[in-house]
Amino acid sequence: MRLAQGSLYKAFKDKQSLFLAALDRYRAQRTQNLRRTIDDGGTGLERLRAALTFYAESAHGATGRQGCLVVASTVELSTFDQSVGDRVAAALACNEAMLAHLIRQGQADGSIKNHVDAEVTAQMLLCLTQGMRVVGKTGRSRAQMQAVVATALKALA
Repeated sequence: MRLAQGSLYKAFKDKQSLFLAALDRYRAQRTQNLRRTIDDGGTGLERLRAALTFYAESAHGATGRQGCLVVASTVELSTFDQSVGDRVAAALACNEAMLAHLIRQGQADGSIKNHVDAEVTAQMLLCLTQGMRVVGKTGRSRAQMQAVVATALKALA
């Protein structure tokens, strides 16, 4: 969006509208980047590893310290602002569905154990990915985040 000087407040009704537009843009960009990461092919387990690594890479160093707008919005705003809460819930539901899909794909191709409950495991991995974003604000290393991914995947293969 191109805005001329002084037109920011003309483009948005209020600060909330500006924030919601920023949150929507952030979600769209992150989703597009994640999709590109997992669409490179491979088994379901390999694609799941790519998805978890995507989060691990965002959860260490300077990027990790910056944090995640969805996580920050969840913690700070979602209980006070229904519009933010709805957007955050939609973002998390989308991520959880993607994780469940990758698990089921891995079960179909034999790379993930069939006894794994795809829905419950997707919920657990969603909590893991969001937790990595929170813990990443404390300055964790890349090796620490990669170890979390490796440990999570051991339970599935």
